[in-house]
Amino acid sequence: MQLGLLDLPWWGTLLVTLGLTHVTIAAVTIFLHRHQAHHALALHPVVSHLFRFWLWLTTGMVTREWVAIHRKHHAACESADDPHSPQVYGLRTVLLQGAELYRRAATDPAMLEKYGHHTPDDWIERHLYARYSALGVSLMLVIDLLLFGPLGLSVWAVQMLWIPLFAAGVINGVGHYWGYRNFAPDDCSRNVVPWGILIGGEELHNNHHAYAASARLSSRRWEFDIGWLYIRLLAALRLATVHKLAPPLRYNRAKTACDANTLQAVIVHRHHVLARFARLLHPVAVAELGSGAALPPPLPHAAVRQWLQRGSRALPLPQRAALEQALRHNRKLNTIELMRQDLTALWRRSGTSKEQLLAQLEDWCRRAEGSGIDALREFSRALQSYDLSLGETK
Repeated sequence: MQLGLLDLPWWGTLLVTLGLTHVTIAAVTIFLHRHQAHHALALHPVVSHLFRFWLWLTTGMVTREWVAIHRKHHAACESADDPHSPQVYGLRTVLLQGAELYRRAATDPAMLEKYGHHTPDDWIERHLYARYSALGVSLMLVIDLLLFGPLGLSVWAVQMLWIPLFAAGVINGVGHYWGYRNFAPDDCSRNVVPWGILIGGEELHNNHHAYAASARLSSRRWEFDIGWLYIRLLAALRLATVHKLAPPLRYNRAKTACDANTLQAVIVHRHHVLARFARLLHPVAVAELGSGAALPPPLPHAAVRQWLQRGSRALPLPQRAALEQALRHNRKLNTIELMRQDLTALWRRSGTSKEQLLAQLEDWCRRAEGSGIDALREFSRALQSYDLSLGETK
């Protein structure tokens, strides 16, 4: 017996439900995240408002609050001020109570004032979407009941749980806890899987933290960002304009010395540079830590990788103490640490002129060549080929 306006088999209702949740995910990643929070693209006003209306119906989230919380996450990532860090609150809390962490953060007026700028502030936002955020999801419940009958309550429940579980939980929790890393930003961000389909491309979270302002979240040729596909389709229909993309890293194999392009490429792609440094030096560090030349206890491989990417301060205190002891007694390990510190200083010295930075980069490469560590020499030669001009892409 037909109880709703739609007479669908169970699998038809399931497909429609998944389709509705996918539209919500697309609205979050395209409108809230890439358009509003990072201004990586511009949207046609009609498309922008449709996304805003749909999110009011299906999530009740206020644009200014979501954007402010996300911007603060980037500004204070994995510190005590991060609104939803699993390193601070624990993975279980972020996974199961991610929406509650959002609601708690949204009550901070100082945070909203500091990070919520350049978000919608028109009449309908002030008098409807922000003022009556619960009205939208209530209206969605009525619509689902009309379309599906009593089964509409289950459809609505899935819609209400989808964003808190997958966006607030999986991305903010698992995306900073488990997965693989292409880049080495100073945080624990991870790519959950290389195919960003279920959560609109947000699965590629490490890529996003490396190039936060990029409209495309995929980086490797084998990674797929469905949110970027939708943006390309909107752009083809002249409904979107892409403003920012991560610049491609190129190699000029003919270069044998650093120049201004090398310096610029190293700074722009610093998270890639540090990830490559860690990848090449990791076997050397592990071998030295296990050779007997360093004092026990040896560090786990993951801790060694963490040190090379983020420094010893990222390690728990017992592992940090063991590493510092090893650095005092092993020349190669100490050299690797000093070279890592000097490398990261290249993009942290904001008051240094480009000429001085280039001289420091050239000096770094000379010291790497003369270090007696083959992996450092290999890394130095690769570094000298980095280029932002035309050349071979990565």
